[in-house]
Amino acid sequence: MGKSQSKLSPEQLADLQRNTHFEKKELQQWYKGFLKDCPTGQLDKEEFRKIYKQFFPFGDPSAFSEYVFDVFDENKNGTIDFKEFICALSVTSRGQLEEKLKWAFQLYDIDKDGFITYDEMLQIVQAIYKMAGSTHRLPPDEDTPEKRVDKIFKNMDADKDAKLTFDEFVEGSKQDPTILAALRIYDGLV
Repeated sequence: MGKSQSKLSPEQLADLQRNTHFEKKELQQWYKGFLKDCPTGQLDKEEFRKIYKQFFPFGDPSAFSEYVFDVFDENKNGTIDFKEFICALSVTSRGQLEEKLKWAFQLYDIDKDGFITYDEMLQIVQAIYKMAGSTHRLPPDEDTPEKRVDKIFKNMDADKDAKLTFDEFVEGSKQDPTILAALRIYDGLV
């Protein structure tokens, strides 16, 4: 789907219906909107950042949007095509908890080595706090990114090796109401 075309082919539609939680008509509507916003059929990092800025006008979403962009950009070519966009949107807005946790793990595992280190989690949490700005009041034990990451690692790092495996992340996330709420934030929006 690198080249822009006015309509999805029947094969592309069938593939997307198999690989997303969207119906045929929804996919066609999303594609039309995607091409309107991205006439080349590609979304670059700068445009993606601008979209995030619209949703978070009181904070700075620049760093966080880059991390999210890197997860959306599955083939790592520096742009997001429609298939990458709609597949990620499907997971984040309509996916089951397990799918969302896998997606979130990919977000936090910045170097893609299969583990989330303290530093990786801190980078993402700092970006989230920066994006939210001062619009959210946080409990004293989470009022800095460092305190939040300390709390997460204390609860999730079962073997205390200073890194989280996928299983530790999944099990720990299921016990953390803040993480569960964040994973459900886009439910039903699209």
